[in-house]
Amino acid sequence: MATANKNLSTYNKEEIPNAKDFKFGIVVSEWNPKITQNLFQGAFDAFLENGAIKENIVRWNVPGSFELVYGAKKMIESFEMLDAIIVVGVVIQGETKHFDFVCQGVTQGVIDLNVKGDTPIIFCVLTDNHIQQSIDRSGGRHGNKGTEAAIAAIKMAQLRKDAKFYGFQD
Repeated sequence: MATANKNLSTYNKEEIPNAKDFKFGIVVSEWNPKITQNLFQGAFDAFLENGAIKENIVRWNVPGSFELVYGAKKMIESFEMLDAIIVVGVVIQGETKHFDFVCQGVTQGVIDLNVKGDTPIIFCVLTDNHIQQSIDRSGGRHGNKGTEAAIAAIKMAQLRKDAKFYGFQD
């Protein structure tokens, strides 16, 4: 659990692989656009800060968080050369079970894509109790989970490249 005023998005750039040779996809939910745009921007900026080329970053929008899995699947099929994909969304607890079903569905969908496929899918879906928690995690006092997702994507793209180099592939 995050502490009250800790920004969790700081990292040591020297420990991050250079992303200049990687291509990334970002699938962004249009629901809660202020939050998802901030998450996207955090990821996009972190990619550029770590050497990624702007033209090697593809963004697709989908209506909501539940559609992120299908968007990522189609992105994999359309761009075989992507090294990692981030799914960006936010689900805020309401008064019904809808929150639980969406969170479970998206989580399981991302797991399935990671287990069955060769392209790392990075989970950047906030699942918060209220909007302030989402604000705090999309550029607020706890940093930007989009930034953290980009760093994870770069590291996983490097892992994928290294595994292929050493002959560890399907």
